[in-house]
Amino acid sequence: MSRPLILTGIDLPLEPSCGSTIWCSDVYTRLDGFRTVFAGLPGSGTWKHGFTGTVMLNAAKQPYGANFDSYVGELTEEIIGVLDVHRPDLIHAQHLGFGLALAFARAAAGRTPIVSVAHGTDVIAAAESDQAREVLTEIVDASVRVAVPNEAMAAEVNRLTEGRYADRLSLVPWGIPLPAAPSAGPTATQRLRLVHAGRLDTNKSTRTAIEALALTRDPHHLTVIGDGSELEALRLQTDALQLGDQITFEGFLPREDLWARFADFDAMLFTTRQLEAYGLVAVEAQAHGLPVLYGDLPGLKDTLGHGGLSYPPGDAHALAALIDCLATNPLLRQTLHTTATANARRHDIATTAAQLAALSRTALGEHS
Repeated sequence: MSRPLILTGIDLPLEPSCGSTIWCSDVYTRLDGFRTVFAGLPGSGTWKHGFTGTVMLNAAKQPYGANFDSYVGELTEEIIGVLDVHRPDLIHAQHLGFGLALAFARAAAGRTPIVSVAHGTDVIAAAESDQAREVLTEIVDASVRVAVPNEAMAAEVNRLTEGRYADRLSLVPWGIPLPAAPSAGPTATQRLRLVHAGRLDTNKSTRTAIEALALTRDPHHLTVIGDGSELEALRLQTDALQLGDQITFEGFLPREDLWARFADFDAMLFTTRQLEAYGLVAVEAQAHGLPVLYGDLPGLKDTLGHGGLSYPPGDAHALAALIDCLATNPLLRQTLHTTATANARRHDIATTAAQLAALSRTALGEHS
């Protein structure tokens, strides 16, 4: 008897360019009992992902706005063809707001059960835009189950859909591939080597990290690793604050290269301001021994445990005070190194895959 086939995907280039695509590769490589076909936009073709098969989409991506409906219409026609060819047993719709997830919902139309997966950016968009909220609601309505990474995300999806689908929300905690041992260790230097890594957009609020560096007592150094819409504004902010000698910008790094860089730093700054699905890169930093200084958002304290220090989101003065505290307290640094490493061990990707597989079997059983 062949294993059930899951069709999933994200309308982003098939590259490890964001946490969502990386997370999917991690999970679906380990999803015992299932095969996976992943749909995405064309990438470089060099990414060594873990998907059983892939489908390249042709529709030209459009954001929310006047052209979004026609874009989803094109995607829906493509997905109808994909369903005819692959005949999946189950669809996993990644993001409760991206065009491809909506196309999955419309193309399946009762023929294939859907489990949708909340990632964070989709839920934030739905809280800010009527169009995005309508999209989220349509996707949730078409789903037999909705996987959410934490209770905070579940509560927000439930609020946005006015409590109509509470019985479909299913907690599937996220995880990472854990290293055998941490690569970074605590140092005694009073000038910290700090890192901020990830997508550079307004919600990630790298601006807060840069402003904080201008407020600390000692001239610490910050390395910003990543790309995104805010990059040029962040460079201008750095110049305006005359922090050119203290801040280095580096482009996006593949995961293995980023992990290798963690040994060069004393702590990570994780400055998200609104909602965070999980904090993938922050947990990766913890797993490699780095304390994390993070905005105190719903869900993040549970994810990061005692392996970091929190501050009010967006408060650069408070973040600067935490940096100074860490810099002048080697014992605290040692304690956080130990607790960060221990906390990360709670977040094994194998557990995520096992729970998502169980949820998928439940969805198939309910549909049969």
